[in-house]
Amino acid sequence: MNKISIQYFETPVGEVMLGSFKGKLCLADWRYRKKRTNIDRRLQQGLNAEYIEQDTVILQQTRQQLDEYLKRKRKSFDVPLFMVGTLFQKQVWQGLMDIPYGKTCSYLQLAKNIGNEKAVRAVASANGANAISMMIPCHRVVGSDGSLTGYAGGLETKAYLLNLEHA
Repeated sequence: MNKISIQYFETPVGEVMLGSFKGKLCLADWRYRKKRTNIDRRLQQGLNAEYIEQDTVILQQTRQQLDEYLKRKRKSFDVPLFMVGTLFQKQVWQGLMDIPYGKTCSYLQLAKNIGNEKAVRAVASANGANAISMMIPCHRVVGSDGSLTGYAGGLETKAYLLNLEHA
């Protein structure tokens, strides 16, 4: 059985669960989100691994970079990522990483950006399955009318992150 090393990291807007696997970050997700069990199951089954609470160099780098981001000292991340999901989910998550710091886009625009305009609902679903929050910036996706829509960390957290980037 493989191991996913996990640690918990307190941010100004909630606790984040971090996980690394084979030298890459596979988890940076809100600890108390609604779909916590689903995300954990997908990671553990997809990697044939179990969680073990221990620190790693990648988790240390992640905490440092998240801290810098939350203090407005970093606009992009360079921790290596290990995305666990379907090919479609990975396409959506890559599309999220193409949304520039301080910008937002709608689910429809994201679907167009990945070349699948008719898949708006599937794009929204893949967005919600993102397990590497902030680094894969799903908080930058808003409703077509600019309204804040669902976010694993809660709408207050989404608003906080968008305000942080726009300031």
